Amino acid sequence: MKHITSLAALLVIFATSRSAEAGGQEGSIGVGAEFGLATILDDVNLGGASVNYDAGMFHVGGFLGFADPEGADNTRYAIGGRFFYHVHQMASSDFSVGGNVGVLSIPIGGDPDNERATLMYIEPSFQIRAFLATNVALSFTGGLVIGAIDTSGLAIGASPSGNAGFHYYFF
Repeated sequence: MKHITSLAALLVIFATSRSAEAGGQEGSIGVGAEFGLATILDDVNLGGASVNYDAGMFHVGGFLGFADPEGADNTRYAIGGRFFYHVHQMASSDFSVGGNVGVLSIPIGGDPDNERATLMYIEPSFQIRAFLATNVALSFTGGLVIGAIDTSGLAIGASPSGNAGFHYYFF
């Protein structure tokens, strides 16, 4: 009798299961974290919380970064948003192009008055997401950061960037 019950349970599972699809399905929200692969200013990697909304053909999201290296008055903060259009999708991965827009707040050279600079940047980039399960994704983003700093003038620069992340998608 145990074998018949087990066989019946397996048949129900197979009958009600569906084929695997890429996670981040349309209408899902992904919550996770991302970490910078490139260092910023004094060899500091910035990382933090990240949220994505997958709309099917594209996903949008936001991030909040934080780094506090050893020493006094040297904490870095970042906040921003992103948009990625899905150029190609497979059963367990997708490739997207788009970018990030953000603001980064950093201390200026050990100033005792804790003076800070605010950098605004645009980051045209690509993103690869690999889904370990239908709702768990690892991601890699690479691009070029184009930024401006608000100190006593305007400085514009560009540098390569990259980050890695993970998200859990709620359907």
